[in-house]
Amino acid sequence: MSSLTRCLQEEAAAIAAAAARLSSEEVEGALGLLERCADRKAKLVITGVGKSGIVARKIEEIAERQVHTPTAQLKQQVVANTSGVMAPRGFANAMYAKTEAGQPAVIAEAKKASPSKGVIRQDFNPVEIAQSYARGGAACMSVLTDADFFQGHEDYLQQARSACDLPVIRKDFIVDAYQVYEARAIGADCILLIVACLEDQQMHDLAHLAHDLGMDVLVESHDAAELQRALQLSTPLIGINNRNLHTFDLTLQTTFDLLAMIPEDRMVITESGIHQPSDVALMQSHTVNAFLVGESFMRAADPGAKLAELFGDW
Repeated sequence: MSSLTRCLQEEAAAIAAAAARLSSEEVEGALGLLERCADRKAKLVITGVGKSGIVARKIEEIAERQVHTPTAQLKQQVVANTSGVMAPRGFANAMYAKTEAGQPAVIAEAKKASPSKGVIRQDFNPVEIAQSYARGGAACMSVLTDADFFQGHEDYLQQARSACDLPVIRKDFIVDAYQVYEARAIGADCILLIVACLEDQQMHDLAHLAHDLGMDVLVESHDAAELQRALQLSTPLIGINNRNLHTFDLTLQTTFDLLAMIPEDRMVITESGIHQPSDVALMQSHTVNAFLVGESFMRAADPGAKLAELFGDW
């Protein structure tokens, strides 16, 4: 199935799910807004965050960036970053060091906003957040660099990484080799690959390039079909996102339902929906001891203290 066909099918499913949730009053309200715009000859701009829209925007963004910073320039910076403070810190190794010591391996996320929740943290200071996470016992950090949908920036990753010794993953919608070179050029130790946004060959090529540049890869799935594709990669880091991409509904059962498919030589990282110690205990009772947590920490005055509270005194 082509990427376009899959995107169209998923967008159609999302529209159907949205229609099922809308009341007649909400539909009438939307139609009324359209009528008022037409009467006033005003423009109504409608934007979406479906995968087809996100990928299209990323392709556009990459083209814009290549004008200002060609790939050759990024490659030069990648070479310069092979040693010294910018050298890869070993993201996967840091995760395994925690779990092998019997401790939870937490990827603590710095995220200012999200499409589903809007602005999460108004006072967003990557340096302070990174230092707080390091004190709180995080294994690694995740930093959002997507600007359009998460209000992120590459500078945030650089600022966070320079403020601590934690390995950092660049969390973005990575669809092109340019972004992989860019990730290493800004100091990322790992990249996120989202199965839903990629073709199989594309995913393999991006993962292979990341490994060649010294980075690790976290591959993220949302369901069994995506997980089956994710497991074709050699990366040991298998992320299961508990949030439904179409409805934004959240259930930890997503991780539990997919565990049987994952070989023992992979590390299962549960993503989204971890808000209280009982959630952590429930995951650990299913032998899951690696977590990516963002919103719970971002809503706390001291993110690192919240991390320590959520995962206990290790």
